[in-house]
Amino acid sequence: MVDDQVANVILLERVMRAAGLHGVHAVSDPRQAVRRCLEVDADLILLDLHMPHLDGYAVLAALKEALPPDTFLPVVVLTGDVSRETRERALAAGATDFLTKPFDRAEVLLRVHNLLQTRSLYTAMRRHTDALQADLDARTEAERRRAMQRQAVADRIQGILANEGALEMVFQPIADLHTGRIRGVEALARFHQEPRRPPNVWFDEAASVSRGNQLELAAVGAAVGALEHLPEDVFLSVNLSPEAVLDPGLDDLLDSCSADRLVIEVTEHAPVQDYPALLARLDKLRGVGARVAVDDAGAGFAGLQHVLRLRPEILKLDIALTDGIDHDPARRALSTALVSFADEIGAVIVAEGIETREELATLRALGVPWGQGYHLGRPGALADATSGFGGAAAS
Repeated sequence: MVDDQVANVILLERVMRAAGLHGVHAVSDPRQAVRRCLEVDADLILLDLHMPHLDGYAVLAALKEALPPDTFLPVVVLTGDVSRETRERALAAGATDFLTKPFDRAEVLLRVHNLLQTRSLYTAMRRHTDALQADLDARTEAERRRAMQRQAVADRIQGILANEGALEMVFQPIADLHTGRIRGVEALARFHQEPRRPPNVWFDEAASVSRGNQLELAAVGAAVGALEHLPEDVFLSVNLSPEAVLDPGLDDLLDSCSADRLVIEVTEHAPVQDYPALLARLDKLRGVGARVAVDDAGAGFAGLQHVLRLRPEILKLDIALTDGIDHDPARRALSTALVSFADEIGAVIVAEGIETREELATLRALGVPWGQGYHLGRPGALADATSGFGGAAAS
């Protein structure tokens, strides 16, 4: 309440407190009005219009200058002048309502109650709006960061595709477990670019920015050049996701090599979105001599149903089944079943991840014909991959 008449201030304060409004602050010197309003964070101002030093119009102008432009602070002008000119001038200066002197108690409380309620609703709406805006800003910032991260990933993948030295293929032998003869080599990608991370992370990143097929086909393109350096009875195995198998760019790669010495490993860890299209594509690849292998059998999305639909010529036993098979009856039982299953569908089993002499001996005893793993040969140069594993065969 801002009024230079102390009697008015006392009267209004009693009325307010009697109505249960206890946060009442009175100012009789208008020069202190704005400072006091800001100190107590006023919700409503009762403002006398005619005062010495500063009249109500000047106080309204000072308030407008001091408060943010979107602030809703109701100001009820107290005046005995009911002329139209006075009212219009006060409204133009920022007044919200009028109370005419002498005051009617019921009218004062009604105006104050309504305006306080309006202020409360406005404040709640403003908080809600601010919360919505903050949430929108946070989402926008998160999306901006995601876009920047996505662009950084895309730039890294493009760097690999544009730099011949960034992608290197190494080769791991696939050997006959009983004779030691090298039947094939699996081409595996290695990336020489920062940040250093496993190959699967690079391929996953490429897929996240819709460059997965390009990177996979780049790896195949780097691998097929090895065919001319392999013995004619040794095949080259390359890994492709179902999506990359369907990519038309694969045709150009097959046209440049002897497809009849190529094995396409279709990973079982990636879900197949369109089986009819994939099966038609694999039949076309078989038509030019390529063979199909199911990678990681027993550890992926569709299990034996996936194998049945793809009808592979080679079935690769997942490392999870090979690891510790020499002392795990359950792994041996499942591997034995898969050997019989492969025989029934005319496929050859390749055990992956053979790392110990005991695992090798157990797999031989189970009738697994081919295998690969660190015990037989680590991924490395092509010449090393085709030299056989010698003494390991007799171990």
